[in-house]
Amino acid sequence: MKIGILSRKASLYSTARLKEAARQRGHEVRIVDYLRIYMNITSHKPIVMYGGETLDVDAIIPRIGASQTFYGTAVVRQFEMAGVYSANESQAIARSRDKLRCLQLLARAGIGLPVTSFAHSPKDIPRLIEIAGGAPLIIKLLEGTQGVGVVLADTDKAAESVIAAFRQLDTYILVQEFIAEAGGADIRAFVVDGKVVASMRRQGAAGEFRSNLHRGGSAESIRLTPEERSTAVRAAKVMGLKVSGVDMLRSNHGPLVMEVNSSPGLEGIERATGVDVAAAIIEYLEKKAEKGKTQDRIGY
Repeated sequence: MKIGILSRKASLYSTARLKEAARQRGHEVRIVDYLRIYMNITSHKPIVMYGGETLDVDAIIPRIGASQTFYGTAVVRQFEMAGVYSANESQAIARSRDKLRCLQLLARAGIGLPVTSFAHSPKDIPRLIEIAGGAPLIIKLLEGTQGVGVVLADTDKAAESVIAAFRQLDTYILVQEFIAEAGGADIRAFVVDGKVVASMRRQGAAGEFRSNLHRGGSAESIRLTPEERSTAVRAAKVMGLKVSGVDMLRSNHGPLVMEVNSSPGLEGIERATGVDVAAAIIEYLEKKAEKGKTQDRIGY
């Protein structure tokens, strides 16, 4: 099988591991900078071009950066129009990248979430804080990634100041309850084709409420409870993602989903668990990749 990996850099750990796993299983692999792809959008023969030639692949693995979601999903969509199978489809990627839309869909499916409030007018700030249960509160930029744009407000007054400042910049935010019992830790469940293939617990550094590994956090392999495993699988299904990282908090009332990632990194989870996650993704493509086949049925 000819596999294209859509990635800005071949040297990135996840990209390199996917390439290695695919070649070990006998596939042809090409790493393509998706921002250099251009398209011929026609009714009967949509074409994907790169470096002056038509890209000829059987399947793609999108590794689309959050800041390039618009163009990246347009590229994935063009491949889909040309009958190329994508590990994650364009609609599913776009759906998961919109944090508000993601939470609304998860809530509709009855999946556990932190209490979350959202509004447009600064006049409604006190009500936002009240809905989320009062300080301490988590305030998140809708556009933020990897812990950037996430603030912990210890008092209602501090929360009001932070929310007002963000709104003056015409930036949309989510206000969420702070899950104190999580102790600065979260869970990453890596879901491939409806199964959790690896899971880890990430612990934030001392004095840091965010558990992101690049912020000094640590990670260890864990065994999920049946409820946590079911929640991760259901969350991925609601998003329509076949390859995803589902981030959850352990709360007093069960697992709460924070985010569903469409391009989850492999380095942290492979090193923490020893699981060959890259091989699991390639195996999934081997089983499911068929020309012209799509699987997104969510509709939102």
